[in-house]
Amino acid sequence: MNSLLRIENLQMHYFTSKGAVRAIDGVSFELMPGETIGLVGESGCGKTSLGTSILRMPTPPGRYVSGRILVDDVDVIPLPEKEVRRDIRWRKISMVFQGAMNCLTPVYTIGRQMRETLVEHSDIGKIDATKLMEEYLGYVGLAPEILERYPHELSGGMKQRAVIATALFLKPEIVILDEPTTALDVIVQAQIINLLKKLKARFKLSFIFITHDLALEAEISDRICVMYAGKIVELGANARIYGAKAPAHPYTSRLLAATPRLFGNADQLQFIPGTTPDLISPPEGCRFSPRCDRAFGRCFQEEPPLVEVEPGHMAACWLNGRG
Repeated sequence: MNSLLRIENLQMHYFTSKGAVRAIDGVSFELMPGETIGLVGESGCGKTSLGTSILRMPTPPGRYVSGRILVDDVDVIPLPEKEVRRDIRWRKISMVFQGAMNCLTPVYTIGRQMRETLVEHSDIGKIDATKLMEEYLGYVGLAPEILERYPHELSGGMKQRAVIATALFLKPEIVILDEPTTALDVIVQAQIINLLKKLKARFKLSFIFITHDLALEAEISDRICVMYAGKIVELGANARIYGAKAPAHPYTSRLLAATPRLFGNADQLQFIPGTTPDLISPPEGCRFSPRCDRAFGRCFQEEPPLVEVEPGHMAACWLNGRG
């Protein structure tokens, strides 16, 4: 089966007055049709930067340094912006950004904002656009009159549903979801997750699901991609990462140990000492080594490559080849 999306050694840095921040530093993976890949890791590890980079929208002063983003075997990085807007963005890949209010303008109605997206990426007429918007609002459980309302007139869950509808109505194959349940209560979170599952099945979508919530990721993702300091440190099937066998990277183990469990003892929760490294001048060797309680000499000197430790399971840790 051919992949829908292939990332090859992608490097995207933020060029600041103090130096280049290596936000994405050599990331590679594939997304298959109908698959959901979960991106997890601490704040600042590069999850959102990777999402916007895939959409060919790196936040200024971000620029691509090297690598390829292949959509249907076409590298989108060198394409002209006009071609990306016409053929790729929102047509093949769309994105639900973190927090609905971050992408909804408070002085415009929902209908006007949805219509702007259609106008920018298609040649659809006003009547047909209205019909299409009403159709997709129906798919996410919203009434047509929502088009005439302003964002402040909607609840958090309703705003998020409107944003999801906007991400879908040009029929993309891939949807990047950046913390789609942030700031929502647990009941609404569950409703949004169930909605996403139904939409995925209905439209045969592939998801890249970005979140800090490992329990939520376990619920929705087929494979888990663990990021740390701009790199992938572990990538494997959901059942392998969350299974009885320990993960192949100490960082993944520590993330799981810091996640509350339904039947666990709160006193057993752990934390990861220290903070994420400065990505202008990251540490030598493994970037997690200064915080890792299992690090040994080689970890501080050589950067471990991301290698297959068992079929379909990748990790970047010298412990897997030690001894």
